[in-house]
Amino acid sequence: MTNNASNPTILLIAGHWLGAWAWDEVLEHLAADGRRTIPMTLPGLDERDPERASRTLEDQAAAIEQAMVQASASESRPVVIVAHSGANAPVTLVLDRHPDLVRRVVWVDSGPVASGSVFAPDAPEDLDELPLPPFDALGEQAGLEGLSAEALARFRARAVPEPGPVLRGRVELTNDARLRVPTTLVCCSIPGTQVMELADAGHPVFVEVSKFDHVDLVDLPTGHWPMWSRPGDLAQILAAAATSPAG
Repeated sequence: MTNNASNPTILLIAGHWLGAWAWDEVLEHLAADGRRTIPMTLPGLDERDPERASRTLEDQAAAIEQAMVQASASESRPVVIVAHSGANAPVTLVLDRHPDLVRRVVWVDSGPVASGSVFAPDAPEDLDELPLPPFDALGEQAGLEGLSAEALARFRARAVPEPGPVLRGRVELTNDARLRVPTTLVCCSIPGTQVMELADAGHPVFVEVSKFDHVDLVDLPTGHWPMWSRPGDLAQILAAAATSPAG
């Protein structure tokens, strides 16, 4: 029988426009490896929710907290949280509030956000939701490398517009204990060495990274959605990170 140190529960949280379905290919590999996982669809990204456009960052953080309860998270049984892309804001909130319940955070082509951060500070108050942009426009912001025509078609068909309140939500942090939680950066769009150079230089997108006590870098060269372009490799990285000691 494995214990929590060798097989902690892994919460998988995808970024904007995505739900639990985004992890399907990664889950196949993790399940074959015997890993305990909880893939999440954050509030606001469930197409069946008639009130989804009104969901907030607080709602998303609360849902992650509930998933931690479902996983029986405790100081003796902390969970691993995997945050892809725009899931970084609600995950950072949860990390700030419950650092003792988190064994490690794995940021997939993402990273922790700083206090006061707003994803879209210029988004108008009357913006109800943001649909998935055309791929030519999206590709200028985030790399689409490695995605097949089938993957892109699935992305387009299943993407759910991002709620305006989430885009305008402000992250307020108060607990420096979050900085002691072991952290892994899975670097896809930008190599890890460049990420750390930007962090050390105080780049606003990466500056928070340099504050953490234990940061591991793993390069996975591909586009911004490695769960589709390199699912097997990503699953292997997540499994290794989940059981990796701090330092």
